[in-house]
Amino acid sequence: MAREGGLIRWQWQGYDRNHRDRLNLVLHMLAVPAFIAGVLAAVTSLVHGQWLAAGVSVVVAVAAFAVQGVGHKREAEAPIPFDGPADFIGRVLIEQFITFPRFVLSGGWLNNLISADSNSRNRHG
Repeated sequence: MAREGGLIRWQWQGYDRNHRDRLNLVLHMLAVPAFIAGVLAAVTSLVHGQWLAAGVSVVVAVAAFAVQGVGHKREAEAPIPFDGPADFIGRVLIEQFITFPRFVLSGGWLNNLISADSNSRNRHG
């Protein structure tokens, strides 16, 4: 599927809407760095011929990604479904290495966390 302005721009435009649930935000803050570390450790381990370490690192990355999937199920607005394997890989890598770090550094993560807290208080108290 063609994404107007490219994948990075397209993903950024809708990112805020798909990351509003408090638990999902916290899970992403923990799991995205674990995913990045797992992928980088896997690549480094493979370069050095350390197959077991590479395997363990891949398991860490997959588990971190699965945790994010649990968080996404809590969102009121679900992400757009993947359009095949290439779309899946591209979107996952862009989100993990570019879009989520950008979301945190831009203040979007904290703004949504604060909004989620106030929305929760309004519903429960």
